[in-house]
This record gives sequence, C-alpha cells and structure tokens, in this order.
Amino acid sequence: MQLGLVALAMVFLVSNGHSDSGLKLSKGQRQRRISTEGPPSCSNGCERCSEYNGCIKCKPKLFILLERNDIRQIGVCLASCPQGYFGMRTPDTNRCIQCKIENCEECFNRNFCTKCKEGLYSHRGRCYPSCPEGLSTTNGTMECVECELGEWSPWGPCMKKNKTCGFKKGTQTRVQELLQAPSPDTVSASSPRPCAPQTERQKCTVQKAPCGKGGED
Repeated sequence: MQLGLVALAMVFLVSNGHSDSGLKLSKGQRQRRISTEGPPSCSNGCERCSEYNGCIKCKPKLFILLERNDIRQIGVCLASCPQGYFGMRTPDTNRCIQCKIENCEECFNRNFCTKCKEGLYSHRGRCYPSCPEGLSTTNGTMECVECELGEWSPWGPCMKKNKTCGFKKGTQTRVQELLQAPSPDTVSASSPRPCAPQTERQKCTVQKAPCGKGGED
C-alpha cells in the first residue's frame, strides 16, 4: 500500500515538472516571437516587428502608419499614405503623418491642405466657409483665386470711325484679356466687378489713302 502511494506521488511530481517546463518554454517562445526580425512573423513589407505593436520598421520606400487600437498603436507598412495623411521621408524611416489642418481631408504637408471637406473653399492651403474678400472661385471648383489678367495684345490697326482709310490720324487699340474670370455668384450686385478685360487706346498716324482706291470702304 505504501509503495503504491509513493509511486503515485512520483508520477504527480514528474507531471508537475513537465507542466512547469512547458510553461517556461511557452514564455520563452513568446519572448522570441516579440523580438523576431523578418518573416514569417512580420507582415508583408515589414523588416522588424513586435507581436504587441505590429511593425516597428518597414522596408525601404514604404511608409509606416501607426493605427490606434485601444491604448496600443499598431504599425502597418504601406506603399502610399491613406486619405487624411501625408508622407514624410527621413534617412531613418518614412512615416504617414495625420493632417491636422482644420477642415482638411487631404494635405501636402503640415501647413498646406490640398482638399477641403465638402462645401468648403480652398485658398493657399487653408479651408474657408466662403472665399476671402477680393477673391472668387475658379469656374467649376471650390478653389478661391484672384482675377488674373493676361499679357497685352499687339496694337490693332490704325482706325477712325471703324475705317482704316480716308484719314491720316486715327486711333489704335490693344486689349488685356482675363485668364481667370471670377464666378458671377461671388460678385456683389452693389460692387463693381472685381476683374474685367482692360482696353488701351493711343493716337496713330497713317499715310492717307482714299477709300475705294487702294484703301478699304
């Protein structure tokens, strides 16, 4: 009877020892997984990763995006940054940084928004509920621009009373056209149109030629 009890106790101790060593092995394996570099533990595009925080370092040319999961930040490698983020490259790493410009959906860097939220106007990298004073929208877009005039045209022919003949002294004209016209909706009825084609006139002299005899009617 006593021999049976001793044998049973030895079996219990041996099984307990195996359990403890198995537990220690499991912890050791888990620790190794946390510090594993390269595949198979790391996701595609990742050079160094952590089981708790995902990717820590991406392969060259890829951007690392930190996604918040409760109190953790999980690193993910991307070829380009998603909407609402812009890419910043440094010698050590390439990161996706969130746009923090007010009412901005897409940005070029920390200070310049390239796309505002729906219904808002864009001007010089910022978003507005309406165009700043003196500006108007580009036709068909939500971008605020100043009216822009082109170069002066060449001087036109010397004319008098809409004729180019029958006189010696007349007037010639040149014009400056709009390159970007403002939207009519942004022009106040009580204020003059902020931009308009410009016209210049100057006196001119030509060799007098009678109309109908080498000149125009």
